[in-house]
Amino acid sequence: MTDKLTPAKIRRNLSGERVSLIGGAGFIGHNLAIGLKQAGADVQVVDNLMQNNLTTNVSDQNLDPFRRELNHGFLIQRFEMMRDAGIKLDNADARSMIDLPEVLRDFDPTKLVHLSAISSAVDAKHVPGHCFDLQLVTLRNVLEFTRLFPNSVNQLVLMSSSTVYGDFKTPTVDENTRPRPYGIYANAKYMAERLARTYNDQYDLGLTIIRPSALYGERCISRRVSQVFIENALMGKPLLLEGSGNGRLDFTYIYDLVDGIVRSMAVDREPESSITFNMTYGNARTIAELAGIVKSVIPTAIFEERPRDKIKPVRGALSTKRASETLNFRPQWPLEIGYKRYCEWYVEQWERTQRVVFAN
Repeated sequence: MTDKLTPAKIRRNLSGERVSLIGGAGFIGHNLAIGLKQAGADVQVVDNLMQNNLTTNVSDQNLDPFRRELNHGFLIQRFEMMRDAGIKLDNADARSMIDLPEVLRDFDPTKLVHLSAISSAVDAKHVPGHCFDLQLVTLRNVLEFTRLFPNSVNQLVLMSSSTVYGDFKTPTVDENTRPRPYGIYANAKYMAERLARTYNDQYDLGLTIIRPSALYGERCISRRVSQVFIENALMGKPLLLEGSGNGRLDFTYIYDLVDGIVRSMAVDREPESSITFNMTYGNARTIAELAGIVKSVIPTAIFEERPRDKIKPVRGALSTKRASETLNFRPQWPLEIGYKRYCEWYVEQWERTQRVVFAN
């Protein structure tokens, strides 16, 4: 099967598919929406534009004017790119069982991608109720839509997380490794997986679960370590290396993730099947290596060691063998190339924002 999932076949299989992305205006969502559109699908983005988006950016009291302007630029770029790609954007709250079915029935999707979630384990710990709302209430509404309109949707793609594995007991984990989630964020992700699998089992819902890891890339405002390191270096603040920076993460460029998800939606599959994919670069790298790439782009970057935050699981590499064999998934962006490119792009955006802010 793997040698047959060519770009031409991906376009043939996705041509005529109508894909709705729930919570799709975020970092992963807008990139995926564009990737799906380029692959031949019709695409709808459903989002209330609150989480890590325009409303939050304007109202967040912790943001200084400079970073508010920087984020604003990233967000506007997202919308302009989606507009130029011809993607339908509906401002609706997926937590509402009134709003969501109305916009979905208007678009009549054949595939759904559930992306709605809080952005980090740290945020989830501080506001667990908000985490449940975004992750589980929205998923309930999506699942009920598929049950109430069983002949419409042929596949649900659920965005999970590598954090469901908890502390890695081995250097590499695969999809058969028993999940041991720790904390609000990881458990909400795993609860979402269990709910979706139940609908697959009892209502024959075609299901694909995606477990990404340590994403980075352009137009992210979620304050991942990959972004924080660059901003700290540009502001003259230290890059904090927890546990001497020897923690390992399977850093993944957003374009590799998008390619894998698109492939998972284009592959020939049984209509009622369920499958889970690790969707990462497949090679764990240390936080110190990440910091080193920042310093290669921003030589003034300084480092500072600190104890490891126990809420963060001990991680490693995720095996992508299943995605490789099933989807012909071949990540193209090693850290030295992908993250360096992202750092250089960020510096350009930073300098652009300086010109805008200081001109005023």
